[in-house]
Amino acid sequence: MATKVTSKTALHGNRRSHSCRATKHAQKVNLQVMTLEDGTKVRTTTREMRTLNKASRKAA
Repeated sequence: MATKVTSKTALHGNRRSHSCRATKHAQKVNLQVMTLEDGTKVRTTTREMRTLNKASRKAA
């Protein structure tokens, strides 16, 4: 199982219809499984994946 790295959580709010009725809505985080160079699998957000990829390219 992949370990979760990020501490981000879903954003909560309301959807508003044309008549201005409110219903609960959650915007979930885009978590992806990423395999690191040492073979471990981690669950990170896509933004963190981009940052990790940039850092690994810069180090090489």
